This record gives sequence, structure tokens and C-alpha cells, in this order.
Amino acid sequence: MSLTFNDRLPDVDKLFIPFIVAGDPHPDVTIELALTLQEAGAAIIELGIPYSDPLADGPTIQSASLRALKNNMTLEKAMELVGTMRKKGLKIPVVVFTYYNPVLQLGENRFFTLANKNGIDGLLIPDLPYEESENLRERCESENVKFISLVAPTSSKRIEKIASSAQGFLYCVSSLGVTGVRDSLNEDVLGFLSEVKQYSKIPVAVGFGISNSSHVKLLQDHCDGIVIGSALVKKIEELNGSLVDPSTREASLKEFKEYVESIISPIKPCEV
Repeated sequence: MSLTFNDRLPDVDKLFIPFIVAGDPHPDVTIELALTLQEAGAAIIELGIPYSDPLADGPTIQSASLRALKNNMTLEKAMELVGTMRKKGLKIPVVVFTYYNPVLQLGENRFFTLANKNGIDGLLIPDLPYEESENLRERCESENVKFISLVAPTSSKRIEKIASSAQGFLYCVSSLGVTGVRDSLNEDVLGFLSEVKQYSKIPVAVGFGISNSSHVKLLQDHCDGIVIGSALVKKIEELNGSLVDPSTREASLKEFKEYVESIISPIKPCEV
């Protein structure tokens, strides 16, 4: 029987959930980055799919998507990359972060065939409103793929409804706007997390703007998981050339791992 999201989820106090873009800066490097993140203590990998109309993504992730698109990355190819990650030792859950149109274009049947073939455990679609996601949520449940839901401070009365039916982990958006590194976080997010946690029976993770250890320290006692995206993608952009070059890749992966560990230093990373 195939492993499920819960089978692969490490037993850890705080979930570290990094986001990277498939194909950035090169498909082979994406595989090595995922394995490096697992070594650094990641509990779940969020794998972003490059897309030409990324409504939720800020400039950093948009640039990464452009690099990946130049590498001819697609949803189908990204899902096949996960299969290679599994063969190379990736044990933790992988959540595909994409938009609805790529799934629609690929076809739901093909998507779930690839998900089950390659060991993909979750699906997150930021441009699919909760009220329009019922059919896909049910299909995910029947296919053993967790449909990851998002809630924001503006979700208001919808928070209880979304939280009560959430699967896998519940993704809380810390601040309004698109993704991107923030210098500081609004402490109002702590009250928001407290409200969400009273309705959720699954881990509550917070993301958007988290980019340094002081952010993690502020949030760690108010959530079950931390999602870090743009800060890591920015570091990958900085290391772009040396990550692509096989002669310097190992040293760059080491630098990337040390950078990741410095951000999440306030929490105890999981060991796989």
C-alpha cells in the first residue's frame, strides 16, 4: 500500500515547511535542494509550480518562476521530479503549490495518476476559493492527497468553516498582499493564529513574509508550523550560478543548508 501524508509526516513539535520552485535554477538542482532541506530539518516540502499568472506570488517568486519556465518546467515535469526525489531518499511529505488553470489543463485524472505514481501527498491552490473547491477536496480525499486550505486575517466568519474541514495542515497567511520577504511582522498575527487554532483539529502553520530567526521566534509559541518561501528562493537566486555548476554545487548546497538552519534556529528541526 502507498504511504500517505500522515505516514510520511515526521513526529515533531514544530513543522518547518520550506517552499521552493520546481526547475529553479535547474531541475537537477531542485532535487538536491529538496534533499538538503530534509537534512536541514524540513517536515514538509512545498513545491511551487512555475506559472505565467501567479496572483499570490511576489517579485522574488515570480523571478524564480521565470527561470524555471526557461528550463521548460511544467506541472507534469515537476511531479515527475518528485518521483526522482523519492528514489534519492526524500521521505517527508511533498505538497504541490500550483494554480487551478495548470491542473485544469493537465486534467484531474492525469494529475492524480501522477500524484500517486510519484509520491505526492498534498495539493495547495491559492486561486481556488474555498466555496468552489468542494469537488476537488472530495477527489483529493478519495485519492489520499491532502487538500491544503488557506486562511487569511480577512477570512473573517469563513475561518471556522475553512478550519473545521481542513486537511493535512492549515496554512495561515500572516499578512495581506503577495508573497515576499518582510522586514517585520505585524503582531496582530498572533491574535489571528489564536482564533484559527481554536477551530482547527490539525496543525496550524503560518507563512508569508517570514524571513529570519526573529520572525520564527515571535511565532513559534503561537502555531504548529512555519512556512518559509521567498527568503529561501532569494538565497537560491543569489547562489544561482554556483548551484548550476556541478563543480561548485556541493559547496553552494552547504551554504544554503547553513542559511536555512540559521533562520529556523529557534525551533527544533525534525530528524528523518
